[in-house]
Amino acid sequence: MNVYGMARSFHELTGAVIDVYAREQLAPTRFSKIVNVHLVQDFDADPNFIEEMRKLAETYRDHKEKILLIACGDGYAELVSKHKDELSKTFVCPYVDYDLLKRLNNKESFYQVCDEYDLPYPGTKIITKAMYQSGVAIASPYDFPVALKPANSVEWLDIHFEGRKKAFTIHSQVELNTVIGKIYDNGYQSDLILQDFIPGDDSNMRVLNAYVDQNHKVKMMCLGHPLLEDPTPAAIGNYVAILPEYNQDLYDKMQKFLEEIKFTGFANFDMKYDERDKTFKLFEINIRQGRSSFFVTLNGYNLASWPMRDYVVGDLADAETVYGNQDKSKYQLWLGVPNKVFKQYAADNPAKQEALELLNKGQWGTTVFYKKDMSPKRWVLMKYMFHNYIGRYKQFFAENKG
Repeated sequence: MNVYGMARSFHELTGAVIDVYAREQLAPTRFSKIVNVHLVQDFDADPNFIEEMRKLAETYRDHKEKILLIACGDGYAELVSKHKDELSKTFVCPYVDYDLLKRLNNKESFYQVCDEYDLPYPGTKIITKAMYQSGVAIASPYDFPVALKPANSVEWLDIHFEGRKKAFTIHSQVELNTVIGKIYDNGYQSDLILQDFIPGDDSNMRVLNAYVDQNHKVKMMCLGHPLLEDPTPAAIGNYVAILPEYNQDLYDKMQKFLEEIKFTGFANFDMKYDERDKTFKLFEINIRQGRSSFFVTLNGYNLASWPMRDYVVGDLADAETVYGNQDKSKYQLWLGVPNKVFKQYAADNPAKQEALELLNKGQWGTTVFYKKDMSPKRWVLMKYMFHNYIGRYKQFFAENKG
């Protein structure tokens, strides 16, 4: 989804077909005329990744135009950052240095960074494998339910067991003991994050996308108000409906943070509003645009334009910072599920009513239904992909909200 959103953003900007390199192909890029997918075995890990990139660099050695290298997953962003010095000889790599990426990518060290810069995050307890192996019961300092998630999201991609989820909502001490056991017994080595559960439904979430130029200056910020999340265990937390929102105080706070840590490239923050103390609590930062970040392009701030202006056109350094979504009349609702799923499962509140008004006025869109890339085969596959959400919500929604 992220790959197609970026490819579509580039296509809307330049009309060019985008080359994509990946370990496997998923539905959003199938039967597409705007992506040229190259599948490479074990491309998502070294040594295959850097060996393949060296071959690609040789292909582009005498290429006169600049080549942007854009990662669309945590693992790829980490690999590009790790090899940035070498890759930058051939490609434009708009990413932070590896040491900073490691601090920000790991939730445990990210919360330490939050402490340094006075950024609020949920009450947190760290659980280690050694604590589990000691046999001493791991008690929660917070009332149930609590949230449990891996500190190392990249390592978590390779951990598999029945009941595995992207993140867990735990309702009892027995369930907490059971889930921790399953996680460590199935090969996970890093720490776990146990957190105070912030009350409120999906509409309490916020997602903030930013682009920071090569001089470490924030040039674009676009805030989204998620109204519904995917309930599927492997995809919990993925947004499927986002309403644009404007909040200058939040923009100012996050801009100050990004510039002080000398960030570069795309940043994607997940946070939740806590009614108890009236603050936005940070969950994580992604060192890339997110799978739902096409909502930024949809609302007039084309994702591809920022690295293009930064590294190719060269006019971004002198440009004023764009703080998105100040004009409500131009709002576009982004959906990653069928309209009827949104209408049935999103919590009733003023934000949903605003979203329904946008739907009625035709001010909405998706990442994958693109008029310039809609052959009969692709249309059928995308309709099928969206239709599958109906069954997922029937099966999982009540379970995950209970």
